[in-house]
Amino acid sequence: MDNLAHTLAGAALGQAGLKKKTGLGMATLMIAANLPDLDVLGLLVGENLAWRRGWTHGPIALLILPVLLALAMLAFDRWQARRGRRPEARLPVRFGWLLALAYIGILSHPLLDFLNTYGVRCLMPFSEQWFYGDALFIIDIWMWSAFALGIWLSRRRERRNLPHQSRPAVAALGIVTVYCIAMGTASVAAERFAARDIAERGLGTPTVVVASPVPVNPFRRDIIFGTGTAYGFGALRWSPQPSLELEPGLVPMNMDDPAIPRAAAQSKKVADFLYWSRLPFAEVERLPGETRVTIGDARYNKRPGDGRFTVRETLTD
Repeated sequence: MDNLAHTLAGAALGQAGLKKKTGLGMATLMIAANLPDLDVLGLLVGENLAWRRGWTHGPIALLILPVLLALAMLAFDRWQARRGRRPEARLPVRFGWLLALAYIGILSHPLLDFLNTYGVRCLMPFSEQWFYGDALFIIDIWMWSAFALGIWLSRRRERRNLPHQSRPAVAALGIVTVYCIAMGTASVAAERFAARDIAERGLGTPTVVVASPVPVNPFRRDIIFGTGTAYGFGALRWSPQPSLELEPGLVPMNMDDPAIPRAAAQSKKVADFLYWSRLPFAEVERLPGETRVTIGDARYNKRPGDGRFTVRETLTD
């Protein structure tokens, strides 16, 4: 998910009562909830897709990073105390609770990342397998709204010194959990419905069907299906009744073209893209003296050359 969602999740956990366990509890939860995205630093050394949602989202990082964060927060508190700038209202800092909150916050990150079609390699480096929840669009305003409302109501109760201050945040966490389960269940149902409908239309039994959530509307899924040699696209709507509208024609995959492995061997960018992609397809244009290869991912492109997630390579014949 986006970093606002991760930050709000950390803040909601804090407002649910965890921030009262130790000084700097809220900050620890919010930082920990974003910590695995340290892999974005790969951009500084020319890495992107091959590094994203890998090592820093895997078990070794999830064990080590919270320890480093808890030590850093403890050191920060002591540094402020030495300089005479430690806020008087801050609770005593307890390292054990800092560590526990760091683990809770950081574990929320791969759980949220699992929910979308981008996927997460949560077993790296022991396994490079990608896991996909296909439950939420990567930016989900309903999750934002539930977390933000719960946090705001909880903080308002604090300011007014009302009882049950944590209840709104706890409720928000519960609502988001139920929402995510419902959305994931709906995506599974959409994939099964689409597979049956596609087969009944005489297009054959799909080898793969992905029901991709869309922004804002929880009752619609973009459908991508594969026949083994081509991809088809459509939209499934649950309301007022389940219906699947397919776009005309199929787009060839072309992934068995010998130019594809040649392009991957020649270009690290292409190799990284193929390593990351879930539904790759390609266009191969053969010209005198050269071959142009364009590769996309059907999750985000309806043609290999359309959209952000595209790589191109020219091969010399």
